[in-house]
Amino acid sequence: METIFRSPDTSSVVVGVDGSAQARSAALWAAGEAARRSRPLHVVYGSDSDLRILFQSAEAIERTRAAGRDLLDDTVKAVAAECPGLHVTTEFSRADAVTSLRQAAGPHGTIVVGDRGRGGFDSLMLGSVGLNIAAMARAPVVVVRGTDDAEERGSVLVAVRDEHDLMCARYAAREAELRKASLRLLHVWNLLRSVGDVVTMLDGMNEIAGRHEEALRALTGTIRDEFPGLTIAGDAEKSASVAGVLAEASRQADLLVMGGRRAHAPLGLGRNLGRVTHTLLHHAHCPVLFIPRFGSDLGASS
Repeated sequence: METIFRSPDTSSVVVGVDGSAQARSAALWAAGEAARRSRPLHVVYGSDSDLRILFQSAEAIERTRAAGRDLLDDTVKAVAAECPGLHVTTEFSRADAVTSLRQAAGPHGTIVVGDRGRGGFDSLMLGSVGLNIAAMARAPVVVVRGTDDAEERGSVLVAVRDEHDLMCARYAAREAELRKASLRLLHVWNLLRSVGDVVTMLDGMNEIAGRHEEALRALTGTIRDEFPGLTIAGDAEKSASVAGVLAEASRQADLLVMGGRRAHAPLGLGRNLGRVTHTLLHHAHCPVLFIPRFGSDLGASS
């Protein structure tokens, strides 16, 4: 058989590996996440051999397959050392990495990727696989960033605006429960988007701020009612750079949760991700859990 595959549970944590240090870190992070959730871990290597066969020799293809299988075996051993007893399955796929991960996760799994792969650029830049996964997936996606420092901060951060972010806030609350961490709901509103001109800025600032703070209080109150055992804080800030405030706040978090507001169809690499989402996937200081949303779930573009 050219494909090594054991079907993962539909709610598995699915992680992609490619031999890079970032992918290895992602695999170990994903193992910890799977253990917290009491779910299996499914490790995927997308060899893209269906395409390679068009321009590579049979010997080169076989070397790729052997290397992929060795990488899967090594990853399983590393995971077993970190999380003994965790149920782990592996998949060697002939498809590309993006397709392989999306198919393995299905509609209910969680996809985990490193912040860049073997062909990565600067350490601040998200690799093309991670960016395409986030742009195209309909399952939750985690981009593992900022894990060089092993210190746990004991906090989960969720970016919220209004009632449309209730699903993301609930997801973040569950993640905080699993980690025995606190939860911070952070609402950052763009001052420049909220006003039309200087006169409006002067006359309506208090009213605008009040609306944003009321939306946050309502959302925070709902989460407190639903998760009474959690320590929960709700903070509202105004800034000309929403992404900048959230990126800075992520320095104090173990996980940043955010919902994606985006167009229905991909327009190019990353273009259907909102600006704030796109920036945080590149520059956050902790892993980012991205919850995709489509159609009627869409609010104002992030």
